Amino acid sequence: MASIAKKVKKSDDALEDESEALEAIDNCQNEIDALNEKASEEILKVEQKYNNLRKPFFQKRNEIIQRIPSFWVTAIVNHPQISGILEEEEEECLQFMQKLDVEEFEDIKSGYRIHFHFDEENPYFENKVLTKEFNLGSSGETPVSMSTAIKWKRDLTKMLPKKAMANRRKRGLEYRTFFDWFTDNNDPINDDIAELIKDDLWPNPLQYYLVPDIEVEPEAEEDGADDDFGDEGEEEEDEIEDEEEEA
Repeated sequence: MASIAKKVKKSDDALEDESEALEAIDNCQNEIDALNEKASEEILKVEQKYNNLRKPFFQKRNEIIQRIPSFWVTAIVNHPQISGILEEEEEECLQFMQKLDVEEFEDIKSGYRIHFHFDEENPYFENKVLTKEFNLGSSGETPVSMSTAIKWKRDLTKMLPKKAMANRRKRGLEYRTFFDWFTDNNDPINDDIAELIKDDLWPNPLQYYLVPDIEVEPEAEEDGADDDFGDEGEEEEDEIEDEEEEA
């Protein structure tokens, strides 16, 4: 246990010197804070610059992706966290999704939008685009999010069975289903699913589309192998017992 520093009685000169030193430290700290603030502003400008430079490549990538059927739903299904809230019926719905797009605000710290583009005709809803928007605001402002009102033909939020959420360990995985997440705007600042889409899935979806299928050997073969090994072991034991009896 750390010992408590003992207070040392100081002379008036020592107290005056300490006061001047503390004031000097405070002035230095103010200068450091000012530089940190300036650095943040310059970093933000660099991020904004490269966001604009990336836009045409994202657009080109989306045009190419549309040549591959079910690209986005496959990437979502293969994503270890996002797929955790996806129900089978919702997966069927997302087969009609043509394009995913993330649009960051000019002031990238203040928010972003996630756009889900669908075929003109799908059996689940009438919307061609579903958008979930996050306004994270400046200091002092309350963050809010909003979602497109879905014009359902088959309302998946009512059709799917409700599940207990006790086993959902991560905050973002407390949503029961994908469309429950989309329509829920209660806690935008802690929306892990939106952050995973914006910061992980969207920047490089190819890595999730190309996730290889894991090949698992049939259990029957494994069981058979164990049985054979077991039979051989029993035969060897019997032979040893016979030899001991003859001796």
